[in-house]
Amino acid sequence: MVELVSKIAKSLVEHPEAVEVTESETDGTTVIQLKVAGDDMGKVIGKQGRIAKAIRTVVKAAATKAGTKVVVEIVQ
Repeated sequence: MVELVSKIAKSLVEHPEAVEVTESETDGTTVIQLKVAGDDMGKVIGKQGRIAKAIRTVVKAAATKAGTKVVVEIVQ
């Protein structure tokens, strides 16, 4: 899942080298944290959060297929 989030984020931003994706496990749920450069935060979130919601939807679909639960957080 980390690779999926990283690939999506790097294709959206102007500074792909600044994209950091980390993964942690909490109570059986995988938490993926996405960190991008400050300039690119708006591109990852999108208008009214549409891009962020789309990223979460794609990851959730992949996680459901794999039989896991994944949460994507976008952090500064």
